[in-house]
Amino acid sequence: MKLLVLPGDGIGPEITQAAITVLNAANDKYKLGLHFDYDDVGFDSLKKYGTTLRQETLEVAKTYDGIILGTQSHADYPKPEQGGRNVSAGFRIGLDLYANVRPARSREFLPTNMSEGKSIDLVIMREATEGFYPDRNMTEGWGEVKPSPDMALSIRKITRHCSERIARKAFELAMSRNKRVTAIHKANSFHMTDGLFLEAVNEIAKEFPEVEVDDLLVDASTAHLVRTPERFDVLVATNFYGDIISDLASELSGSLGLAGSMMASDEHCCAQAQHGSAPDIAGQDIANPTSMILSVAMLVEWMGDKHQRPDLIAASKSITASVDATLENPNYRTPDLGGKLGCKAFSQAVAKNLSNSPF
Repeated sequence: MKLLVLPGDGIGPEITQAAITVLNAANDKYKLGLHFDYDDVGFDSLKKYGTTLRQETLEVAKTYDGIILGTQSHADYPKPEQGGRNVSAGFRIGLDLYANVRPARSREFLPTNMSEGKSIDLVIMREATEGFYPDRNMTEGWGEVKPSPDMALSIRKITRHCSERIARKAFELAMSRNKRVTAIHKANSFHMTDGLFLEAVNEIAKEFPEVEVDDLLVDASTAHLVRTPERFDVLVATNFYGDIISDLASELSGSLGLAGSMMASDEHCCAQAQHGSAPDIAGQDIANPTSMILSVAMLVEWMGDKHQRPDLIAASKSITASVDATLENPNYRTPDLGGKLGCKAFSQAVAKNLSNSPF
């Protein structure tokens, strides 16, 4: 099986290499037969090819069994017409990676940003191909226009098709967890768009009578996440809302750096850390690669499910368990968690735990 590795910008190359170090250990232990090819996106691609994302990169990515995508410095890219293409959006649209899966869970051995005694263990299923984002809701051009210097307009697109398929993924996931789905919306204000999304979720819910379903206004959901995070199991949301509440949930659990993330369609999957490129610490070997490592574990599990390979699923669980085993030791934490271990050394510690583990 072949994986395409795209290191990206900022700390992307460091955390991506850290994840590959761990994945290589799993590859050796479980004899997975994984092979890696590398290519450039982001500023390296811009320097070489005049664009942060070549169309041929997207096309060749479709031939791989999985993709590992490092962080990108989107805010620092030039305008799209000057080659500054949004890499994440390019993959989400180009490969139809409509399901952005973002788990958040606390660990009893690590501090959280919640009240004492509170815990969190949830997954946010975020629709990733439409919504408020202007670079992915038009066939041509952008969904934002500026009729005059003092006026800007933005178009939001919500479709029944995209709402139904992300809802179905949420309910399918809930069936393997605690059988609860919460739809996040603002239908009291966005009557048509959020109303359509909520209607689609409720329609799909009929296919899963065992799953308890409720809904919350997006503003109310932030309050409940802070006050009663334990009430949530799987949350399903449109693009913009899902982006915001997933950052909140992950930070409540301890840190954005501790949360994995993947983008998936029915045919393709891409591992991508939840956080940004942190250019201010790039190249210093102090970045926390946990999010990227866990994202790769999610990719491996997705591959195992898709190809019905128990060895890949076992490897995924082993990667996750080895990350937790490493973090449980205060001497094996990166500076953001109060430790002194570098990015490379942390990945080596996780790889060693994985290689030596009985499972």
